[in-house]
Amino acid sequence: MPLSAATLPVTPDDLATLRRWSSATQVPAVVVQQARILLMASDGVANTEIAERLGISRPTVIAWRKRYSRERLAYGLADRPRRGRPQTVRRQRRAEILATTLSPPPEALGVTHWSSRLLAAELGVSHGGQGVGRARPQAVADRDVQVLDRPGTGGQAPGRGRAVPRPTSARDRAVCVDEKSQIQALEQTQPVRPAGPGRPERRTHDYLRHGTTTLFADLEVATGQVTDACYPRHRHGEFVAFLQQVAKAYPRRQLHVVLDNYATHKHQRVQTWLTRHPRVRLHFTPTYASWLNLVGD
Repeated sequence: MPLSAATLPVTPDDLATLRRWSSATQVPAVVVQQARILLMASDGVANTEIAERLGISRPTVIAWRKRYSRERLAYGLADRPRRGRPQTVRRQRRAEILATTLSPPPEALGVTHWSSRLLAAELGVSHGGQGVGRARPQAVADRDVQVLDRPGTGGQAPGRGRAVPRPTSARDRAVCVDEKSQIQALEQTQPVRPAGPGRPERRTHDYLRHGTTTLFADLEVATGQVTDACYPRHRHGEFVAFLQQVAKAYPRRQLHVVLDNYATHKHQRVQTWLTRHPRVRLHFTPTYASWLNLVGD
């Protein structure tokens, strides 16, 4: 049986606070653990026994006893910033990493897009720490870019492998476009019976089919504005018609359109339309990733 340690003197007010923290569910787990350390220390429990009960190291117990003896609870139990320089990537190095990330890899590598380790080896930097693993999340956190495109698996296209810059003026807009094809237009053969007291909602098991449709929609996260249209089919002609509708919804704006890497989006007729409307730029991502890239920001 471990010998009892010197009882840690804790004021009555602090004891009440520590008891509240030790059983709280709305505070960080680390604070709950530290409160339990101090409570057991105030009961004279040995440091080794406290460490065994809580599954922590003995030096951790000693460190928190000493900190409470010096500062009490005046500053709470939150961890302090650690000594040493902040874990940041120098802006110049980060710009180099981002510029390389957002450009297609050399054909000699035989890949369609960069991985973190491949990029680190190419630039001679570390994979984590102060290298690739921190540069890209830090760029998003600092709002240097709004969307980080990745090269798709198809051929080259305008804006492929580029970043959508965060709008810096009222003339810039970034929207995400997606399509849902083969949507069935169904109609119940009888009206739905609404729910009532003791009676669930009821509907018939059969339905009438009225063909299919394709939904085109764009979303601007900054304002929540949505532009949508339905067309009978999903071809380059319908896509051009929807681009015209989106362009009209944002007149006299530099428009960045994030969308999936479909062949429909890269048809020659689409290229011709983009040439006539230089204010509209397409930014391609791998299929099914365009909504995630924009909304994730």
